Amino acid sequence: MSYDQSAYGQSGGYDQQYVDQGNFPQLSGQQILNDPMANIAMSYGQTLADQGTEYVHKNIEKYVSTSKLKYYFAVDTSYVGKKLGLLMFPFAHSNWSIKFDQDSPVAPRFDVNAPDLYIPAMAFVTYILMAGVVLGTQNRFTPEQLGILTSTALVWLVIEILLLLLVTYLMSVSTDLKYLDLLAYCGYKYVGMIASLAAGFLFKSMGYYIMLAWTSSTIAFFLIRSLKFAIIPYADRDSFTRGSKRRLYTLLSIALSQPFFMWWLTYHLVAK
Repeated sequence: MSYDQSAYGQSGGYDQQYVDQGNFPQLSGQQILNDPMANIAMSYGQTLADQGTEYVHKNIEKYVSTSKLKYYFAVDTSYVGKKLGLLMFPFAHSNWSIKFDQDSPVAPRFDVNAPDLYIPAMAFVTYILMAGVVLGTQNRFTPEQLGILTSTALVWLVIEILLLLLVTYLMSVSTDLKYLDLLAYCGYKYVGMIASLAAGFLFKSMGYYIMLAWTSSTIAFFLIRSLKFAIIPYADRDSFTRGSKRRLYTLLSIALSQPFFMWWLTYHLVAK
């Protein structure tokens, strides 16, 4: 395909009057590649893209190690099924200790007691989708409303993690818990929230509050038993020293805060 030579000025650029009239030259792919300015623009754009990719990669690695994230997502179908059952029916579970391979905990797919981020991430997305369905049946659904709901849930999750980190700092409690562990354990409440919304969707407010009461008790029990080994050392479990009391208060604050957040993020979605 050729282009109008009259549009091209003596200086090697396109005539301004020709362009102002809305007559843009039609260039073929080969002509674009041969244009020095096009080559410079493409080269500059590629450089910016490479620099942006490198910048993002470096900053992600600075705050979140990719190898650490891989551990929390090392799950399989069997683990997910067992963990969901444990979250909904934890009272019969007896062994809550986490397995170790030398000095490192084994991957979650080999230990149902290990924390993971796959279930919290999927549960969070499912909670947002479930909320959209509920709002739709109540003729309250709008894209803006769903966006607000998503942002609110994320903000509250960040606030929750920061508050828990602040509590452990103020109480001078040193634990083996990392912030990704806290994110995982706090994210498990979305499983109960989904069950509560589903019960509310099917059986209105009565079903919602019955299921919320059940899932609140299960998540609190689950967290107390799971985090006990990380927060309260074995030597302090039968003593009543000042340090052990602080650790006990920290454990209870984490476990008992979950039912409140579960209610706060779901009660307004249930039809009265």
